[in-house]
Amino acid sequence: MRVAIIHYWLVGMRGGERVLEILCRMYPDADIFTHVVDRTAMSSTILHHDIHTTFIAKLPFAKRHYQKYLPLMPRALELIDLEAYDLVISCEAGPAKGVITRPDAIHLTYCHSPMRYVWDQYAQYRASGGWAVRMMMPLFAPSLRQWDTTSAARPDRIMANSAYIKARIAKSWRRDATVVYPPVDTALFTPSRDVTDEYLLVGQLVPYKRPDLAVDAFTRTGRKLHVIGDGAMLAALQARAGPTIRFTRRADFAALRAAYATTRGLVFPAEEDFGLIPVEVMASGRPVLAFGRGGALETVVAGETGLFFDRKTVDSLIAGLDRFEAWLPHFDPLTAIARALQFDPERFRQGFAAVVAQAVADRG
Repeated sequence: MRVAIIHYWLVGMRGGERVLEILCRMYPDADIFTHVVDRTAMSSTILHHDIHTTFIAKLPFAKRHYQKYLPLMPRALELIDLEAYDLVISCEAGPAKGVITRPDAIHLTYCHSPMRYVWDQYAQYRASGGWAVRMMMPLFAPSLRQWDTTSAARPDRIMANSAYIKARIAKSWRRDATVVYPPVDTALFTPSRDVTDEYLLVGQLVPYKRPDLAVDAFTRTGRKLHVIGDGAMLAALQARAGPTIRFTRRADFAALRAAYATTRGLVFPAEEDFGLIPVEVMASGRPVLAFGRGGALETVVAGETGLFFDRKTVDSLIAGLDRFEAWLPHFDPLTAIARALQFDPERFRQGFAAVVAQAVADRG
């Protein structure tokens, strides 16, 4: 079969792109279609494939401000010519599944999340945007929601990266989905005996990930925190942080591995779709303190590989830290490593291939 992979945009190597790498290895001759690509930010595995962009890539400053062209992306997707392809795989977090395929082609969607900025996190995204965002979102969001729901009928089968996203798919799209957890290359991470008294926060510094909770909690209590990440909130967080908090805007993989293995514990205040970082930290033999909602509930095992705090408030996080430190003497790094192994890439490949095989069988 000729295979096409549709990916929303390729501007950095984050969780969605790590999944794309596995798909590229599974389908080495596949062509990739995306709205915009920054080739300097892509891995050699992805760049080995032919990458085609939509007309979004030709618009001014598209590599940096691609999300501002969101209202145009449905039209761009529907202009992609997929006549030659027998199997189409769309990777959905931004618009991707809305492509039009041949009637006899198989179209599968791997969903990291329905577009959170027009569904359950619409109010949060609008409130945190500038005046232009607050003015424009109410104008285009209703039609984009309608298109998103309508285009959800186009894939033959949908896979969700967690049970949490399966539920969101059912709520937003009224479709059922098969849970196939994303791959985490646990072999890349190793434990260390040199554990410090410093906690770790890793990820994009953007409002929905709530890094402000961690910065405020650690400033108030005087605990040590290492923040690794960049984003729109960086300057504001640095301005409000106390002296026990340090920031690293960018860290290479070696530095990140070392930070994972030596941290006292990962603080994870985001309500994430799945959350690769907690699994990577557990693979490094360290525990996680996570907000008790979203994908973290499917990866972190309370009382074994970490604990949860239950409200998005500084007081709740501080109470969670107190409980976490009382529990730490009972933590076994080998238990965390064993849990992380359950998200090995081979399990993803097997789960994904099983859905493809069933879709092919259904077509006869």
